Amino acid sequence: MPRTRIMYIENKTSGLNGSAWIGRVTFNRTGKSLTYRGRTFQSLKGAGFKANYFDVETGEQFWISGPRRDGADRLYSASSAAVLIDDDVAEEYWRDIRGLARPTA
Repeated sequence: MPRTRIMYIENKTSGLNGSAWIGRVTFNRTGKSLTYRGRTFQSLKGAGFKANYFDVETGEQFWISGPRRDGADRLYSASSAAVLIDDDVAEEYWRDIRGLARPTA
């Protein structure tokens, strides 16, 4: 059974504050790459600038990390851009990571 985890994923290709999501990633057997929404990401092994993974097909760089309990996941918290939460993980994210009830829209 592949190992999965809810993670924070932010696209760093066009700047320091890119599109961001909270979603479930699947790690490969060695843990050196992961998949999210059909895309495969590989570690930059410390060689990235404000990024730690890259998309193996497009070369786009991403910051991927565990989500924070306080919700301040963006590397640069001055950004007011929304972080989207995938529907399939929303309940678990709010309950297990944030320790809150899922907000209603």
